[in-house]
Amino acid sequence: MNGPPAHRTRSTFWRDASMPFIEARVVHDGRAFCYARHSHETFSIGAVTGGRSTYLNGNRQERVGAGAVVVMNPQDVHACNPVDDQAWAYRMLYVDTQWLTGLQHDMGIGNGRDLTPFATLLTTDAVLYDGLIHLCDTLTDAHADTLHKHSAAIEFFSHVQHELSPVRARETKADASDKVARAAEFLADNCTRTLTLDEICAAAGLSASYLIRAFRKHYGMTPHQYLVNRRIQIGRARLRDGHPIADVAYETGFSDQAHFQRAFKQFLAVTPGQYRS
Repeated sequence: MNGPPAHRTRSTFWRDASMPFIEARVVHDGRAFCYARHSHETFSIGAVTGGRSTYLNGNRQERVGAGAVVVMNPQDVHACNPVDDQAWAYRMLYVDTQWLTGLQHDMGIGNGRDLTPFATLLTTDAVLYDGLIHLCDTLTDAHADTLHKHSAAIEFFSHVQHELSPVRARETKADASDKVARAAEFLADNCTRTLTLDEICAAAGLSASYLIRAFRKHYGMTPHQYLVNRRIQIGRARLRDGHPIADVAYETGFSDQAHFQRAFKQFLAVTPGQYRS
């Protein structure tokens, strides 16, 4: 996260050189930021988390409050400002148009050259709202690795396509189960090293959007969750053999002991120390 912590500032930005296609902004008090009508080269989608504001997009004007999701296609002229100087807050994601176009192409939407714009510019869909909040939390989590963040972005924006796009996505089922199994095998064989989503997709021969949907459907978890689970199982065996917790964390691919302990407790409901004793 760039800039000072949230309690010292009204707005914070997040960006990561390993994921240059997406940027996040969290605004804690929107009264400090009033916008003239403007547009972005990127695709933008935001969630209002508190208060009320006026949302302008083209000729459309709406009052929006907490729970609303606003959508801005690239070059849409828009503005969003507080009502009567009332406090309001929001989270916004700015997504590279080329990256989103590629995702649409992988899902069988559009012609693959230009972004197919979204007709829905405002929604109060709770699943979409919660998904956007979850993605922002994941992106800004200092303990989450790039694979987790990248996978979360693919999963959320694939859901965006299904919910907001009028075009039904194409899913190729031929060899899908074999390819998903190939991805799982690759994850199991390489679980103690840092992996990228591109590597997993290459090993499986699947696009990122299809891999994540099909993997979750087949295994009940994302590739990243599967990877962490494999690491925990290896760590569990080594703890039983008496290895120090810090060594096990390093050997199983976690960035540090604290990260290992959080993941271990999440999957097994006990800490590594409790399990070992």
